[in-house]
Amino acid sequence: MDNSIEQLKMTFEMLPDWEERYRFIIDLGRKLEPLEDDERNEATRVRGCMSQVWLVADDDGADESLHFRGDSDAHIVRGLIGVLLMIYSDKTPQQIADIDINEIFADLNLEQHITMNRRNGLFSMVETIQRTAHRRLNA
Repeated sequence: MDNSIEQLKMTFEMLPDWEERYRFIIDLGRKLEPLEDDERNEATRVRGCMSQVWLVADDDGADESLHFRGDSDAHIVRGLIGVLLMIYSDKTPQQIADIDINEIFADLNLEQHITMNRRNGLFSMVETIQRTAHRRLNA
């Protein structure tokens, strides 16, 4: 399994409770690469999220990996973007397609600790990332 995914799982396991895990998730959101104002637009907005969410995919030319950046107007959602970027960013479209996100979320026990609306938004972000990878695979 990928190092960033293993690192995420180990960090979650080391944190003693969900209050600490929420702090870690929010801290991930604080460390997101900033988006330019013009990158927050309808083309990059993720549908299906209660909060405003934007995801941008940059081609990393040399090895065709995709580098994702994102932002939201909600702290916890920014953190969830950070979690997804640890899982998906800087991977090739095929590597992204091969990730079993349900298994990762089960290992993190994440879905049981976020609201249904946030869960729906999280999966909308996952679908956006997977759709981007799928388009690159079929280009």
